Amino acid sequence: MLISNTYAQATNTAQAAGGTELASFLPLILMIAVLYFIMIRPQMKRAKEHKAMVEALSKGDEVITGGGIAGKVTEVGDNFIQVEIAANTVVAAQKQTITAVLPKGTLKAL
Repeated sequence: MLISNTYAQATNTAQAAGGTELASFLPLILMIAVLYFIMIRPQMKRAKEHKAMVEALSKGDEVITGGGIAGKVTEVGDNFIQVEIAANTVVAAQKQTITAVLPKGTLKAL
């Protein structure tokens, strides 16, 4: 008599716990969704915009490098570009280090 009562109680507890397993994972799933929309998705969007900007670089564009050097693009290669930072001073920079493309005529104002 005692064994069957204990067995019946264990079965009811197992059934009740089965319903709460999903409920215990719900906050974790919600946190992952919030993390995706707050951190991961905007970062992917910025990376996509940067890639499009780098691919659209052309001769004559005025750019700023990751190191803060402003100059005019004189030659565009596959991985590197030539940037004129002063009269008769040209440096090579990786395309990926370009952080911004400036409007035309900005360098003259600096």
